[in-house]
Amino acid sequence: MRWREQRQSTNIEDRRGMGRSVALGGGGLGVLILAAIVCLLGGDPRQFLESVPQQGQVQQQQQPSAANNAPDDQRQFAAAVLGSTEDVFGQILPQQMGIRYQAPKLVLFTNSVESACGYASSATGPFYCPGDNRLYLDFAFFQELKREFKAPGDFAEAYVIAHEVGHHVQNLTGRMAQVHRAGNSNQLSVALELQADCYAGVWAHHAAKKGIVEAGDPEEALRAAAAVGDDLIQKRTQGYVVPESFTHGSSQQRMQWFTRGYNGGDMRQCETFR
Repeated sequence: MRWREQRQSTNIEDRRGMGRSVALGGGGLGVLILAAIVCLLGGDPRQFLESVPQQGQVQQQQQPSAANNAPDDQRQFAAAVLGSTEDVFGQILPQQMGIRYQAPKLVLFTNSVESACGYASSATGPFYCPGDNRLYLDFAFFQELKREFKAPGDFAEAYVIAHEVGHHVQNLTGRMAQVHRAGNSNQLSVALELQADCYAGVWAHHAAKKGIVEAGDPEEALRAAAAVGDDLIQKRTQGYVVPESFTHGSSQQRMQWFTRGYNGGDMRQCETFR
């Protein structure tokens, strides 16, 4: 991925090094780990956050971080990917959906973070909060993606960011609000996640036209999409699959919808709710 050649977004909020210590009782850590598996790669984390025990919380501690003051490869990479999504959706959202694009902010954090959707630890994974129009990312997730999920590569990481941007697009179109009003069932949650995958594919399609995508990049994204399918995660964690409990879609579905967006480049072909 030729990300170093791209414009870097200024919509980066670097909170790395600003942490919150929290002590959890009654198996709280286990709850976080299990919830993280369900919430990997985005979605509305509020249900998970509301379930986190508040008992035993310690006062928030904030420390200045050198990461906030000096550029680094990780921040530059995230800013380049975000800048590319701004350029792509800034152009195609008005053309294809008749809606003006409003860029979100990307919050970088380590260990834990406060959002308008509540408190989250790194175990939550990357997420989008519609309450403040921000994406949240701890770079430690990329190490997990590479080590635990066997999905390495900078384009796999770019797919993760683009997926969260896809949720922001859903917020702009009103689709996310529609799902929440309908009760946020598992079926609707899966449709929401698959549409975000398709929007990530749409971004990749137009990014390829701008020379960002290199040979092998789409395969990296597909490996990442497959690795976090509900069926593979359930097999890893419990040894069997329960399709009725899916919240993000199967590996096959996630690859299918990313591919559909990538091949067509048309957001109108991402109607996962039909």
